Amino acid sequence: MPDQKDLELLILGHTPILQIESHEEKRALNLLVRIAVGNRLPVYQWSVTEGLKRLDIDLGTQRHNAEPADVLGHIKSSNAEGIFVLLDFDPYVSEPTNTRYIKEIAMKFDGSRNKLVFISHKINMPASLNHSVVRFDLSLPNEEALINIVKEEAVNWQRESGQKVSLDKKAVSRIVSNLKGLTFKDSRRLIRNAIVHDNAITESDIDAVMEAKYQLLNRDDVISYEYDTARFGDVGGMSKLKQWLHQREKFFHGQANVQGLDAPKGLLLLGVQGCGKSLAAKAIAGIWNVPLLRFDFSALYDKYIGESENNLRSSLKTAEVMSPCVLWIDEIEKGISGGNDDGTAKRILGALLTWLAENKSNVFVVATANNIEDLPPELIRKGRLDEIFFVDLPNVEIRKQIFSIHLEKRQVSTSEVNLDEVADMCDGFSGAEIEQVVVSALYAVRAEENEMNTKYLIDEIKATRPLSVVMAERIDQLREWAADRTVPVD
Repeated sequence: MPDQKDLELLILGHTPILQIESHEEKRALNLLVRIAVGNRLPVYQWSVTEGLKRLDIDLGTQRHNAEPADVLGHIKSSNAEGIFVLLDFDPYVSEPTNTRYIKEIAMKFDGSRNKLVFISHKINMPASLNHSVVRFDLSLPNEEALINIVKEEAVNWQRESGQKVSLDKKAVSRIVSNLKGLTFKDSRRLIRNAIVHDNAITESDIDAVMEAKYQLLNRDDVISYEYDTARFGDVGGMSKLKQWLHQREKFFHGQANVQGLDAPKGLLLLGVQGCGKSLAAKAIAGIWNVPLLRFDFSALYDKYIGESENNLRSSLKTAEVMSPCVLWIDEIEKGISGGNDDGTAKRILGALLTWLAENKSNVFVVATANNIEDLPPELIRKGRLDEIFFVDLPNVEIRKQIFSIHLEKRQVSTSEVNLDEVADMCDGFSGAEIEQVVVSALYAVRAEENEMNTKYLIDEIKATRPLSVVMAERIDQLREWAADRTVPVD
Protein backbone atom coordinates (compact mmCIF):
# COMPACT_ATOMS: atom_id res chain seq x y z
CA MET A 1 0.00 0.00 0.00
CA PRO A 2 1.63 3.29 -1.12
CA ASP A 3 0.05 5.29 1.72
CA GLN A 4 1.45 2.99 4.39
CA LYS A 5 4.93 3.00 2.88
CA ASP A 6 5.02 6.80 2.48
CA LEU A 7 3.65 7.43 5.96
CA GLU A 8 6.11 4.95 7.47
CA LEU A 9 9.02 6.86 5.95
CA LEU A 10 7.77 10.01 7.69
CA ILE A 11 7.28 8.19 11.01
CA LEU A 12 10.83 6.86 10.88
CA GLY A 13 12.21 10.21 9.73
CA HIS A 14 13.29 13.12 11.89
CA THR A 15 10.34 15.51 11.54
CA PRO A 16 8.72 15.48 15.00
CA ILE A 17 5.14 16.49 14.06
CA LEU A 18 2.83 15.11 11.37
CA GLN A 19 -0.34 16.80 10.21
CA ILE A 20 -3.05 14.74 8.47
CA GLU A 21 -6.05 16.69 7.19
CA SER A 22 -8.74 14.22 6.25
CA HIS A 23 -12.34 13.18 6.88
CA GLU A 24 -11.13 9.55 6.87
CA GLU A 25 -10.04 9.46 10.49
CA LYS A 26 -10.52 5.70 10.86
CA ARG A 27 -8.40 4.96 7.79
CA ALA A 28 -5.59 7.21 9.02
CA LEU A 29 -5.63 5.55 12.46
CA ASN A 30 -5.53 2.07 10.94
CA LEU A 31 -2.47 3.02 8.90
CA LEU A 32 -0.71 4.39 11.97
CA VAL A 33 -1.49 1.27 14.01
CA ARG A 34 -0.12 -1.04 11.28
CA ILE A 35 3.05 1.04 11.03
CA ALA A 36 3.46 1.16 14.82
CA VAL A 37 3.01 -2.61 15.21
CA GLY A 38 5.42 -3.30 12.36
CA ASN A 39 8.09 -1.14 13.99
CA ARG A 40 7.37 -2.15 17.57
CA LEU A 41 6.21 1.31 18.55
CA PRO A 42 3.34 1.92 20.95
CA VAL A 43 0.64 4.20 19.54
CA TYR A 44 -1.62 6.40 21.66
CA GLN A 45 -4.83 8.21 20.75
CA TRP A 46 -6.27 11.30 22.42
CA SER A 47 -9.69 12.91 22.05
CA VAL A 48 -11.37 15.49 24.23
CA THR A 49 -14.21 13.04 24.97
CA GLU A 50 -12.14 9.98 25.92
CA GLY A 51 -8.78 11.28 27.03
CA LEU A 52 -5.60 9.30 26.25
CA LYS A 53 -5.59 5.60 25.48
CA ARG A 54 -3.33 3.09 23.79
CA LEU A 55 -4.49 1.81 20.41
CA ASP A 56 -2.26 -1.18 19.66
CA ILE A 57 -3.19 -2.93 22.93
CA ASP A 58 -6.00 -2.29 25.40
CA LEU A 59 -4.70 -0.73 28.61
CA GLY A 60 -7.75 1.34 29.44
CA THR A 61 -8.25 5.11 29.16
CA GLN A 62 -6.44 7.91 31.00
CA ARG A 63 -9.38 10.25 31.52
CA HIS A 64 -7.30 12.54 33.73
CA ASN A 65 -5.51 13.55 30.51
CA ALA A 66 -8.70 14.65 28.73
CA GLU A 67 -7.88 18.38 28.83
CA PRO A 68 -5.66 19.58 25.93
CA ALA A 69 -3.01 21.19 28.14
CA ASP A 70 -2.94 18.14 30.43
CA VAL A 71 -2.29 15.65 27.62
CA LEU A 72 0.43 17.86 26.11
CA GLY A 73 2.07 18.18 29.52
CA HIS A 74 1.90 14.39 29.94
CA ILE A 75 3.45 13.75 26.50
CA LYS A 76 6.23 16.25 27.19
CA SER A 77 7.12 14.75 30.56
CA SER A 78 6.84 11.10 29.48
CA ASN A 79 9.98 9.18 28.62
CA ALA A 80 8.00 6.49 26.78
CA GLU A 81 8.68 6.01 23.09
CA GLY A 82 5.70 6.07 20.77
CA ILE A 83 3.33 7.77 18.36
CA PHE A 84 0.91 10.18 20.01
CA VAL A 85 -2.19 10.90 17.89
CA LEU A 86 -4.33 13.93 18.78
CA LEU A 87 -7.80 13.95 17.18
CA ASP A 88 -9.62 17.20 16.32
CA PHE A 89 -7.09 19.29 18.20
CA ASP A 90 -7.52 22.26 15.83
CA PRO A 91 -9.61 24.42 18.25
CA TYR A 92 -6.83 24.25 20.86
CA VAL A 93 -3.63 24.37 18.83
CA SER A 94 -3.32 28.18 18.79
CA GLU A 95 -3.80 28.73 22.52
CA PRO A 96 -0.46 30.17 23.76
CA THR A 97 0.13 27.50 26.42
CA ASN A 98 -0.64 24.68 24.01
CA THR A 99 1.49 26.19 21.23
CA ARG A 100 4.44 26.39 23.61
CA TYR A 101 3.90 22.80 24.80
CA ILE A 102 3.82 21.57 21.18
CA LYS A 103 7.01 23.47 20.39
CA GLU A 104 8.80 21.94 23.38
CA ILE A 105 7.54 18.46 22.45
CA ALA A 106 8.84 19.01 18.90
CA MET A 107 12.28 19.89 20.25
CA LYS A 108 12.25 16.82 22.50
CA PHE A 109 11.10 14.46 19.70
CA ASP A 110 13.48 15.86 17.10
CA GLY A 111 15.79 13.14 15.80
CA SER A 112 13.86 10.28 17.44
CA ARG A 113 11.13 7.87 16.37
CA ASN A 114 8.65 9.64 18.64
CA LYS A 115 5.94 11.46 16.75
CA LEU A 116 3.12 13.86 17.54
CA VAL A 117 0.37 13.36 14.95
CA PHE A 118 -2.60 15.70 14.45
CA ILE A 119 -5.64 14.32 12.59
CA SER A 120 -8.56 16.56 11.74
CA HIS A 121 -10.56 17.75 8.73
CA LYS A 122 -8.66 21.06 8.86
CA ILE A 123 -5.76 22.27 11.01
CA ASN A 124 -4.29 25.78 10.96
CA MET A 125 -0.90 25.42 12.59
CA PRO A 126 0.66 28.55 14.14
CA ALA A 127 3.50 29.94 12.01
CA SER A 128 5.96 29.32 14.85
CA LEU A 129 5.47 25.54 14.41
CA ASN A 130 5.75 25.34 10.63
CA HIS A 131 9.41 24.29 10.60
CA SER A 132 8.61 21.32 12.85
CA VAL A 133 5.57 20.04 10.93
CA VAL A 134 5.23 17.94 7.79
CA ARG A 135 1.86 17.41 6.15
CA PHE A 136 0.71 14.02 4.90
CA ASP A 137 -2.26 13.60 2.55
CA LEU A 138 -4.09 10.31 2.27
CA SER A 139 -4.27 9.21 -1.35
CA LEU A 140 -7.57 9.12 -3.22
CA PRO A 141 -8.77 5.96 -4.98
CA ASN A 142 -7.64 5.54 -8.58
CA GLU A 143 -9.74 3.96 -11.34
CA GLU A 144 -8.70 0.41 -10.44
CA ALA A 145 -9.57 0.94 -6.78
CA LEU A 146 -12.97 2.44 -7.66
CA ILE A 147 -13.82 -0.50 -9.93
CA ASN A 148 -12.93 -2.86 -7.06
CA ILE A 149 -15.21 -0.89 -4.73
CA VAL A 150 -18.07 -1.25 -7.23
CA LYS A 151 -17.53 -5.01 -7.38
CA GLU A 152 -17.23 -5.33 -3.59
CA GLU A 153 -20.41 -3.32 -2.92
CA ALA A 154 -22.30 -5.29 -5.57
CA VAL A 155 -21.28 -8.57 -3.90
CA ASN A 156 -22.08 -7.21 -0.42
CA TRP A 157 -25.54 -6.00 -1.41
CA GLN A 158 -26.31 -9.20 -3.30
CA ARG A 159 -25.43 -11.19 -0.17
CA GLU A 160 -27.47 -8.89 2.12
CA SER A 161 -30.56 -8.54 -0.05
CA GLY A 162 -30.56 -11.91 -1.80
CA GLN A 163 -31.20 -10.12 -5.09
CA LYS A 164 -29.03 -10.16 -8.19
CA VAL A 165 -27.18 -6.91 -8.87
CA SER A 166 -26.93 -5.75 -12.48
CA LEU A 167 -23.89 -3.68 -13.51
CA ASP A 168 -24.06 -1.84 -16.82
CA LYS A 169 -20.46 -1.71 -18.03
CA LYS A 170 -20.77 1.70 -19.67
CA ALA A 171 -22.52 3.20 -16.66
CA VAL A 172 -19.93 1.78 -14.26
CA SER A 173 -17.16 3.30 -16.38
CA ARG A 174 -18.81 6.73 -16.30
CA ILE A 175 -19.52 6.59 -12.58
CA VAL A 176 -15.95 5.53 -11.84
CA SER A 177 -14.70 8.45 -13.94
CA ASN A 178 -17.04 10.88 -12.15
CA LEU A 179 -16.09 9.65 -8.67
CA LYS A 180 -12.42 10.50 -9.07
CA GLY A 181 -11.37 13.02 -6.44
CA LEU A 182 -13.48 11.59 -3.64
CA THR A 183 -12.17 9.64 -0.67
CA PHE A 184 -12.48 5.86 -0.34
CA LYS A 185 -15.23 6.30 2.25
CA ASP A 186 -17.32 8.74 0.22
CA SER A 187 -16.86 6.75 -3.00
CA ARG A 188 -18.00 3.57 -1.31
CA ARG A 189 -21.06 5.30 0.15
CA LEU A 190 -22.18 6.80 -3.18
CA ILE A 191 -21.63 3.52 -5.02
CA ARG A 192 -23.64 1.61 -2.42
CA ASN A 193 -26.48 4.17 -2.61
CA ALA A 194 -26.59 3.78 -6.40
CA ILE A 195 -26.81 -0.03 -6.11
CA VAL A 196 -29.33 -0.14 -3.27
CA HIS A 197 -31.71 2.18 -5.15
CA ASP A 198 -32.61 -0.38 -7.83
CA ASN A 199 -30.23 -3.36 -7.41
CA ALA A 200 -28.20 -2.05 -10.34
CA ILE A 201 -25.83 0.57 -11.66
CA THR A 202 -27.25 2.08 -14.84
CA GLU A 203 -27.07 5.35 -16.78
CA SER A 204 -29.96 6.66 -14.66
CA ASP A 205 -27.71 6.64 -11.57
CA ILE A 206 -25.10 9.02 -12.99
CA ASP A 207 -26.90 12.32 -12.37
CA ALA A 208 -27.75 11.36 -8.79
CA VAL A 209 -24.15 10.33 -8.10
CA MET A 210 -22.84 13.65 -9.50
CA GLU A 211 -25.33 15.65 -7.44
CA ALA A 212 -24.33 13.77 -4.29
CA LYS A 213 -20.66 14.29 -5.10
CA TYR A 214 -21.23 18.02 -5.44
CA GLN A 215 -23.06 18.13 -2.10
CA LEU A 216 -20.09 16.43 -0.45
CA LEU A 217 -17.56 18.83 -1.92
CA ASN A 218 -19.23 22.24 -1.87
CA ARG A 219 -19.44 23.69 1.63
CA ASP A 220 -20.10 27.34 0.72
CA ASP A 221 -22.25 29.44 -1.60
CA VAL A 222 -19.56 30.39 -4.12
CA ILE A 223 -20.27 27.52 -6.51
CA SER A 224 -23.71 26.17 -7.31
CA TYR A 225 -24.61 23.03 -9.22
CA GLU A 226 -26.87 23.62 -12.22
CA TYR A 227 -29.27 20.74 -12.69
CA ASP A 228 -30.83 19.34 -15.84
CA THR A 229 -28.46 20.82 -18.42
CA ALA A 230 -28.87 17.88 -20.79
CA ARG A 231 -32.04 19.33 -22.33
CA PHE A 232 -30.09 22.42 -23.42
CA GLY A 233 -27.97 20.28 -25.73
CA ASP A 234 -30.70 20.57 -28.38
CA VAL A 235 -31.16 24.34 -28.07
CA GLY A 236 -31.90 26.09 -31.36
CA GLY A 237 -29.44 28.36 -33.13
CA MET A 238 -25.81 28.95 -32.09
CA SER A 239 -24.61 26.98 -35.11
CA LYS A 240 -21.02 28.28 -35.09
CA LEU A 241 -20.64 27.73 -31.36
CA LYS A 242 -21.99 24.17 -31.71
CA GLN A 243 -19.58 23.43 -34.55
CA TRP A 244 -16.67 24.74 -32.46
CA LEU A 245 -17.74 22.53 -29.53
CA HIS A 246 -18.23 19.39 -31.62
CA GLN A 247 -14.71 19.76 -33.06
CA ARG A 248 -13.25 19.75 -29.55
CA GLU A 249 -15.55 17.30 -27.75
CA LYS A 250 -13.31 14.22 -28.12
CA PHE A 251 -10.27 16.19 -26.98
CA PHE A 252 -12.11 17.46 -23.91
CA HIS A 253 -13.17 13.96 -22.93
CA GLY A 254 -9.69 12.54 -23.61
CA GLN A 255 -10.97 10.32 -26.42
CA ALA A 256 -8.50 11.79 -28.91
CA ASN A 257 -4.77 12.12 -28.38
CA VAL A 258 -2.99 14.19 -31.01
CA GLN A 259 0.52 15.42 -30.28
CA GLY A 260 0.65 19.19 -30.03
CA LEU A 261 -3.06 19.59 -29.28
CA ASP A 262 -4.04 20.28 -25.67
CA ALA A 263 -7.52 19.84 -24.29
CA PRO A 264 -9.68 23.00 -24.71
CA LYS A 265 -9.47 25.41 -21.77
CA GLY A 266 -12.53 27.57 -22.18
CA LEU A 267 -14.15 30.50 -23.90
CA LEU A 268 -15.54 33.96 -23.24
CA LEU A 269 -19.16 34.73 -24.14
CA LEU A 270 -19.60 38.43 -24.72
CA GLY A 271 -22.92 39.92 -25.68
CA VAL A 272 -25.91 42.14 -25.20
CA GLN A 273 -27.79 41.61 -21.96
CA GLY A 274 -30.67 39.18 -22.26
CA CYS A 275 -29.52 37.64 -25.53
CA GLY A 276 -28.75 34.14 -24.30
CA LYS A 277 -25.27 33.97 -22.79
CA SER A 278 -26.60 31.96 -19.86
CA LEU A 279 -28.46 29.70 -22.26
CA ALA A 280 -25.25 29.21 -24.24
CA ALA A 281 -23.33 28.21 -21.08
CA LYS A 282 -25.98 25.61 -20.27
CA ALA A 283 -25.96 24.43 -23.88
CA ILE A 284 -22.21 23.74 -23.70
CA ALA A 285 -22.66 21.50 -20.66
CA GLY A 286 -25.64 19.84 -22.34
CA ILE A 287 -23.84 19.20 -25.63
CA TRP A 288 -20.84 17.69 -23.85
CA ASN A 289 -23.06 15.89 -21.32
CA VAL A 290 -21.13 17.07 -18.26
CA PRO A 291 -22.14 18.88 -15.04
CA LEU A 292 -22.38 22.67 -15.02
CA LEU A 293 -20.99 24.55 -12.02
CA ARG A 294 -21.93 28.22 -11.68
CA PHE A 295 -19.30 30.40 -10.02
CA ASP A 296 -20.68 33.43 -8.13
CA PHE A 297 -18.09 36.19 -7.78
CA SER A 298 -20.32 38.23 -5.47
CA ALA A 299 -20.16 35.43 -2.88
CA LEU A 300 -16.40 35.08 -3.29
CA TYR A 301 -15.30 38.25 -1.54
CA ASP A 302 -14.81 38.06 2.19
CA LYS A 303 -14.29 40.93 4.62
CA TYR A 304 -11.22 39.25 6.10
CA ILE A 305 -7.96 39.92 4.26
CA GLY A 306 -6.78 36.90 2.35
CA GLU A 307 -10.01 34.93 2.70
CA SER A 308 -11.28 35.89 -0.78
CA GLU A 309 -8.21 34.30 -2.35
CA ASN A 310 -8.72 31.22 -0.19
CA ASN A 311 -12.35 31.07 -1.30
CA LEU A 312 -11.21 31.22 -4.94
CA ARG A 313 -8.67 28.42 -4.48
CA SER A 314 -11.23 26.29 -2.64
CA SER A 315 -13.82 26.83 -5.38
CA LEU A 316 -11.39 26.01 -8.17
CA LYS A 317 -10.35 22.89 -6.27
CA THR A 318 -14.01 21.86 -6.08
CA ALA A 319 -14.29 22.33 -9.85
CA GLU A 320 -11.17 20.21 -10.41
CA VAL A 321 -12.55 17.39 -8.31
CA MET A 322 -15.93 17.61 -10.10
CA SER A 323 -14.23 17.27 -13.49
CA PRO A 324 -15.11 16.62 -16.21
CA CYS A 325 -17.33 19.68 -15.93
CA VAL A 326 -18.07 23.14 -17.26
CA LEU A 327 -17.28 26.02 -14.88
CA TRP A 328 -19.52 28.97 -15.69
CA ILE A 329 -18.19 32.30 -14.37
CA ASP A 330 -21.13 34.65 -14.79
CA GLU A 331 -20.52 38.38 -15.32
CA ILE A 332 -16.81 37.93 -14.78
CA GLU A 333 -16.09 41.64 -15.20
CA LYS A 334 -17.81 42.40 -11.89
CA GLY A 335 -15.36 40.22 -10.00
CA ILE A 336 -12.04 41.26 -11.50
CA SER A 337 -12.50 44.82 -12.73
CA GLY A 338 -10.71 46.34 -9.76
CA GLY A 339 -12.23 49.36 -8.07
CA ASN A 340 -11.24 51.22 -4.91
CA ASP A 341 -10.61 48.13 -2.78
CA ASP A 342 -7.44 46.94 -1.07
CA GLY A 343 -6.10 45.21 -4.18
CA THR A 344 -8.14 42.05 -3.66
CA ALA A 345 -9.55 42.15 -7.19
CA LYS A 346 -6.04 42.26 -8.66
CA ARG A 347 -4.94 39.34 -6.52
CA ILE A 348 -8.07 37.41 -7.51
CA LEU A 349 -7.32 38.11 -11.18
CA GLY A 350 -3.71 36.99 -10.76
CA ALA A 351 -4.75 33.78 -9.05
CA LEU A 352 -7.37 33.06 -11.70
CA LEU A 353 -4.92 33.68 -14.57
CA THR A 354 -2.34 31.41 -12.95
CA TRP A 355 -4.93 28.67 -12.59
CA LEU A 356 -6.05 29.06 -16.20
CA ALA A 357 -2.46 28.71 -17.34
CA GLU A 358 -1.57 25.73 -15.13
CA ASN A 359 -4.84 23.82 -14.86
CA LYS A 360 -4.54 20.28 -16.24
CA SER A 361 -7.90 18.95 -15.06
CA ASN A 362 -10.95 18.50 -17.29
CA VAL A 363 -12.55 21.81 -16.32
CA PHE A 364 -13.81 23.89 -19.24
CA VAL A 365 -14.30 27.54 -18.29
CA VAL A 366 -17.19 29.53 -19.75
CA ALA A 367 -16.91 33.17 -18.74
CA THR A 368 -19.78 35.50 -19.60
CA ALA A 369 -19.52 39.29 -19.77
CA ASN A 370 -21.70 42.25 -20.75
CA ASN A 371 -19.06 44.99 -20.84
CA ILE A 372 -15.75 44.40 -22.60
CA GLU A 373 -14.33 47.69 -21.30
CA ASP A 374 -14.23 46.32 -17.76
CA LEU A 375 -12.23 43.24 -18.72
CA PRO A 376 -8.42 43.32 -18.34
CA PRO A 377 -6.53 42.64 -21.58
CA GLU A 378 -4.50 39.83 -20.01
CA LEU A 379 -7.71 37.81 -19.59
CA ILE A 380 -9.12 38.19 -23.09
CA ARG A 381 -5.93 37.57 -25.02
CA LYS A 382 -5.67 34.20 -26.75
CA GLY A 383 -3.94 31.58 -24.64
CA ARG A 384 -5.86 32.27 -21.45
CA LEU A 385 -9.12 31.21 -23.06
CA ASP A 386 -9.46 29.59 -26.47
CA GLU A 387 -11.99 31.87 -28.13
CA ILE A 388 -14.29 34.86 -27.70
CA PHE A 389 -17.85 34.37 -28.95
CA PHE A 390 -20.36 37.17 -29.38
CA VAL A 391 -24.05 36.66 -28.60
CA ASP A 392 -25.83 39.34 -30.61
CA LEU A 393 -29.41 40.52 -30.78
CA PRO A 394 -31.47 37.82 -32.51
CA ASN A 395 -32.31 38.15 -36.18
CA VAL A 396 -35.87 37.84 -37.44
CA GLU A 397 -35.77 34.07 -37.90
CA ILE A 398 -34.43 33.48 -34.39
CA ARG A 399 -36.95 35.95 -32.96
CA LYS A 400 -39.69 33.88 -34.55
CA GLN A 401 -38.26 30.74 -32.91
CA ILE A 402 -38.11 32.50 -29.53
CA PHE A 403 -41.78 33.54 -29.74
CA SER A 404 -42.75 29.98 -30.64
CA ILE A 405 -40.69 28.49 -27.82
CA HIS A 406 -42.15 30.73 -25.12
CA LEU A 407 -45.73 30.35 -26.31
CA GLU A 408 -45.46 26.57 -26.45
CA LYS A 409 -43.70 26.51 -23.07
CA ARG A 410 -46.82 28.12 -21.57
CA GLN A 411 -49.14 25.84 -23.55
CA VAL A 412 -50.54 28.74 -25.55
CA SER A 413 -51.94 27.98 -29.00
CA THR A 414 -50.26 29.85 -31.89
CA SER A 415 -53.11 29.25 -34.32
CA GLU A 416 -54.26 32.89 -34.04
CA VAL A 417 -50.73 34.35 -33.93
CA ASN A 418 -48.88 35.60 -36.99
CA LEU A 419 -45.35 34.74 -35.87
CA ASP A 420 -43.78 36.35 -38.95
CA GLU A 421 -45.48 39.67 -38.19
CA VAL A 422 -44.62 39.85 -34.50
CA ALA A 423 -41.04 38.70 -35.13
CA ASP A 424 -40.61 41.41 -37.74
CA MET A 425 -42.04 44.10 -35.45
CA CYS A 426 -39.67 43.46 -32.54
CA ASP A 427 -36.42 44.20 -34.32
CA GLY A 428 -33.80 45.07 -31.68
CA PHE A 429 -35.45 43.03 -28.92
CA SER A 430 -33.38 40.57 -26.92
CA GLY A 431 -34.55 37.05 -26.16
CA ALA A 432 -35.36 38.04 -22.58
CA GLU A 433 -37.42 41.01 -23.79
CA ILE A 434 -39.37 38.81 -26.20
CA GLU A 435 -40.16 36.45 -23.34
CA GLN A 436 -41.53 39.36 -21.31
CA VAL A 437 -43.68 40.42 -24.26
CA VAL A 438 -45.23 36.95 -24.24
CA VAL A 439 -45.72 37.02 -20.45
CA SER A 440 -47.30 40.50 -20.42
CA ALA A 441 -49.57 39.64 -23.35
CA LEU A 442 -50.66 36.47 -21.56
CA TYR A 443 -51.65 38.48 -18.46
CA ALA A 444 -53.84 40.69 -20.67
CA VAL A 445 -55.35 37.64 -22.36
CA ARG A 446 -56.21 36.00 -19.05
CA ALA A 447 -57.60 39.23 -17.58
CA GLU A 448 -60.00 39.52 -20.51
CA GLU A 449 -60.70 35.77 -20.52
CA ASN A 450 -59.78 35.64 -24.17
CA GLU A 451 -57.52 33.61 -26.45
CA MET A 452 -54.03 34.69 -27.50
CA ASN A 453 -53.80 36.43 -30.87
CA THR A 454 -51.41 38.65 -32.81
CA LYS A 455 -52.90 41.92 -31.50
CA TYR A 456 -52.09 41.19 -27.84
CA LEU A 457 -48.44 40.60 -28.72
CA ILE A 458 -48.23 43.67 -30.97
CA ASP A 459 -49.69 45.87 -28.22
CA GLU A 460 -46.98 44.70 -25.81
CA ILE A 461 -44.25 45.17 -28.42
CA LYS A 462 -45.38 48.77 -28.98
CA ALA A 463 -45.41 49.40 -25.21
CA THR A 464 -41.86 48.11 -24.75
CA ARG A 465 -38.69 50.13 -25.12
CA PRO A 466 -35.94 47.54 -25.60
CA LEU A 467 -32.45 47.94 -24.21
CA SER A 468 -31.11 48.43 -27.73
CA VAL A 469 -33.11 51.69 -27.84
CA VAL A 470 -32.69 52.83 -24.23
CA MET A 471 -28.91 52.26 -24.32
CA ALA A 472 -28.43 52.47 -28.07
CA GLU A 473 -25.00 54.17 -28.03
CA ARG A 474 -23.47 51.70 -25.58
CA ILE A 475 -24.86 48.63 -27.36
CA ASP A 476 -23.83 49.94 -30.78
CA GLN A 477 -20.32 50.48 -29.44
CA LEU A 478 -20.22 46.90 -28.09
CA ARG A 479 -21.46 45.43 -31.37
CA GLU A 480 -18.96 47.51 -33.34
CA TRP A 481 -16.08 46.34 -31.11
CA ALA A 482 -17.15 42.70 -31.46
CA ALA A 483 -17.60 42.82 -35.25
CA ASP A 484 -14.00 41.96 -36.15
CA ARG A 485 -12.68 40.73 -32.78
CA THR A 486 -15.06 37.91 -31.92
CA VAL A 487 -16.80 34.91 -33.44
CA PRO A 488 -20.61 35.13 -33.68
CA VAL A 489 -22.45 32.19 -32.12
CA ASP A 490 -24.73 32.02 -35.18
